[in-house]
Amino acid sequence: MTKEELKVIAQNVADASSCFGGLKDLIAAWQKAVGTPDEKAAAEKMLAGLKECVTPIDGLIAFAQSPEGEQVFGKEGAAGTVKAAQEAKAKGEDTCICPACQNGKILLAHEKELLA
Repeated sequence: MTKEELKVIAQNVADASSCFGGLKDLIAAWQKAVGTPDEKAAAEKMLAGLKECVTPIDGLIAFAQSPEGEQVFGKEGAAGTVKAAQEAKAKGEDTCICPACQNGKILLAHEKELLA
């Protein structure tokens, strides 16, 4: 995957409403650093942020079932999120189904390219 393709995927993470603000900053810093001597250090920081933020599917299910999850999603939204996550897990998904996590998972799978 090219750096330009990875930049698009990283932007998809940053554009997701579920993306943590600190991760958005790390993505912006990496995108700005691509092609400069600071690129590898920025990629390392972004990857560390992704590893911290990309949530396993079981973590999403547990959060959506919690009082905090109900506050974030609303009662019906939380129930819908649990159902969608359980269905995704039954089909083999191992990562949260939100756009930030799904695109973040792609970036993590291309760690070598990001650090090259």
